[in-house]
Amino acid sequence: MTALNKTPLYDFHISQQAKMVPFAGYDMPVQYPLGVMKEHLHTRAAAGLFDVSHMGQVMLTSDQGLEALCLALEALVPVSITGIAAGRQRYGVFTNEAGGILDDLMIANTGDALFLVVNAACKSEDIAHLKANLPAHVTVSEITDRALLALQGPSAETALSRFVPSVTEMRFMDSHRIDVDGTEWWISRSGYTGEDGFEISLPADAAEAFAQTICDMDEVAPIGLGARDSLRLEAGLCLYGHDIDTTTSPAEGNIAWAIQKVRRTDGARAGGFAGEARILAELDGAPTRLRVGLLPQGRAPMREGTPLFASQDSADQIGVITSGGFAPSLEHPIAMGYLPIELSASGTEVFAELRGKRLPVHVTDMPFRPSTYKR
Repeated sequence: MTALNKTPLYDFHISQQAKMVPFAGYDMPVQYPLGVMKEHLHTRAAAGLFDVSHMGQVMLTSDQGLEALCLALEALVPVSITGIAAGRQRYGVFTNEAGGILDDLMIANTGDALFLVVNAACKSEDIAHLKANLPAHVTVSEITDRALLALQGPSAETALSRFVPSVTEMRFMDSHRIDVDGTEWWISRSGYTGEDGFEISLPADAAEAFAQTICDMDEVAPIGLGARDSLRLEAGLCLYGHDIDTTTSPAEGNIAWAIQKVRRTDGARAGGFAGEARILAELDGAPTRLRVGLLPQGRAPMREGTPLFASQDSADQIGVITSGGFAPSLEHPIAMGYLPIELSASGTEVFAELRGKRLPVHVTDMPFRPSTYKR
């Protein structure tokens, strides 16, 4: 067996009595003594600190300047990179020649470079993809000497501003480089929970002290992978490898909103990315299936892999649940999954097969709980 990697906060997790589990090649906290349910609700009510140092941090630079760098990256992602202003970030996806999604990521314009955050399970492949497909004038550098933390919840700004007062001036999707006691912190304002919050990239040797100090505040508690998953599910956000993958297109994944008009048919920089034929055709028309929100009508949670049917007695499976569980904030089960486009309208009833029984499920709008990002 391959030894698990450890993040710079491993000792902190042990000191907090975290339950550790293997995740994307790392030894990660799935929960703390507070428990998944209370960790989830604490994040919604106050603020939670998440260790996301396992994710990939990548810096792209070019000796031909920022515009040439942005245009080069646009060959690998179907979003407008040149449209990201300095000090801002944007959600994007790497696509393959079949129009599927290789990974989803965040892309920030630092003013003279592009800073990417990619998923932990995909980071080696993503970095290899960048190096193999970007032109020679682009340098791809994996950042390995920094930790990455997320502070999420309605009290996140209050807590973080004690360290970095200027974060109160940041708005949703800002990404700033800020001097903190002589060290440079890279702070963005977004989040994977549906709450207002921040992502903080800081020197690895400063991470444990920061985590300890901020978790000593009344507003903040450490939060594990269990609550991170239920929080993102309530926010209707995709988990790569589950809700989107190499076979799903951006339109099927219901993330077409991430592709700006300038990259679509008749846009000034239309196409030019991997899988453009399928992706543009589905954006102009419609995919055959769509990721939708689902509300089970009973109390039983419906997990990934649960098959979906058009009626209680139909023989043919029409879809599948890709994420599901109990929603602590809503006090009932929720799920996401894929259905044929003709059955994707909110209010449509389908049936999930659970332990040999067909149970009703209603298609619903997402997010399941309104997001509270600072606009």
